[in-house]
Order: sequence, then C-alpha cells, then structure tokens
Amino acid sequence: MANIYDTANQLERELRKSEQFQDLKGSFDRLKANEEAYALFKEFQELQQSLQQKMMAGEEMTEEEAQKAQELSQKIQQDGIVSDLMQKEQAFSLVANDLNRIIMGPVRDLYEA
Repeated sequence: MANIYDTANQLERELRKSEQFQDLKGSFDRLKANEEAYALFKEFQELQQSLQQKMMAGEEMTEEEAQKAQELSQKIQQDGIVSDLMQKEQAFSLVANDLNRIIMGPVRDLYEA
C-alpha cells in the first residue's frame, strides 16, 4: 500500500504541472513585471488581509474601509493584468476545490451512512 504522504507529494507535483497552475504562474509573472499592476495587487492583498483579521476579531468594517475596498475593486477590474490573474486564480481554485471534495469523500460517506 502506498504511503498517503507520498501520494500527496505526487499530487502536489502534478498540480504544479497542471494547465491551471501554469496559467496562474504565467499570469503572476506578467503581473510582477508590471510595477503599477503589482503595486495595485499588493495593496488589494493587504486590504483583504486587514479586513479578514477585523472580521475574525468580530469587528465591523468602517465606512472608509468599505469605500477603499470598493475603489480598489473597481481599479482591479479595470486593470487587465490583475483581472487576468484573478481569473486564473479562480480557475485554479476550482481544481483545488474539486480535489478537496474528492479527498474528503470518505468522511462525507461516513457521515451520510
């Protein structure tokens, strides 16, 4: 019987070779090569992290933060490079979610039995 961690490591290697990951990597490389788009992306990431931390702490988002999030979201939608990265990330996330659903099958079957 194969070691489950060997199987997981093989899956990780195969994910790196997948079309979705390669598309994501190429899009991220293009993003990093564009200073303006990369700065916008980093600003958006930092705001997302800050808002997630507030939510986890049970704090409400301020009107100013909501406005900033709205503005950044609009800028991202208008920036083709960042927008492309988000689309590629979403496609890769679908694969990851499908894999998680498959991996969690035994637990789901256990509880449904």
